[in-house]
Amino acid sequence: MIRSLLILTAITLIPLLELRASIPFGIFTMNETLPWTWVVLICIIANICLGWLIFLVLGPVFTLLRQWRWFDRRIWPFLERTRHRIHPYVEKYGELGVAVFIGIPLPGSGVYTGAFGAYLLGVGRRKFIAANAIGVLIAAAAVTTLSLLILHGAVGEESWIARLFLKKEF
Repeated sequence: MIRSLLILTAITLIPLLELRASIPFGIFTMNETLPWTWVVLICIIANICLGWLIFLVLGPVFTLLRQWRWFDRRIWPFLERTRHRIHPYVEKYGELGVAVFIGIPLPGSGVYTGAFGAYLLGVGRRKFIAANAIGVLIAAAAVTTLSLLILHGAVGEESWIARLFLKKEF
């Protein structure tokens, strides 16, 4: 059981995969070891903690990188321009916009990019903590629902969705 927990956590920590991959993996391959509710709970907790950790680490990392003259002259101005262009949208939609971005279960969204974007846009720590949790819950609900539908046959075995998740050949 501990091995299963570690595997799920490790998959959740992989950038671009996160719980979008660990929940289906756990539901389809670990159903003998862990019930799906435990799989989902473990993945949610790991993903929320990952988002918080990334957001907290970005400040010191950027401070360190800005000491490198090349980064400060070439990259930082680009990041600042991006922040100023997008900042009005964050002011308008607040943490809900960040939560929806994190919660969309598509590649390129998630806690890594959500934390990075929120940091660059100057979203406060408390707002990000709430947005991150809401976004992770949205993503977990979507991925879990789809996985359980496939597992219980609501989506046909021959559908492209089942083939994608179950790795069957066409």
